Amino acid sequence: MNLGENIISVRCIVTGKVQGVFFRASTREQALQLNIKGYAKNLSGGEVEVIACGNKDAIGQLKQWLNCGPKYAKVKNVDCEVISNQEIENIDLNNFKVL
Repeated sequence: MNLGENIISVRCIVTGKVQGVFFRASTREQALQLNIKGYAKNLSGGEVEVIACGNKDAIGQLKQWLNCGPKYAKVKNVDCEVISNQEIENIDLNNFKVL
């Protein structure tokens, strides 16, 4: 992915009932529709971590979606921070994956 000036990368931690409700797969579907690269993975504390790299507007749309999630999710909080290119240098940005 070309990391131009309108491209940002974020790390979001989503808390609530977000495991076992197809949250990661649904996040992948949303990300692919928005041409966002990165991944979604379960964390040991019951949260989902989302690393997303894409157009600022698309990232904004994904962040809005993360606050609701799929049908059976009950999102309590979404905490997102912008991350640097160094922090994503070892991430495959050719697709959006469920880890």
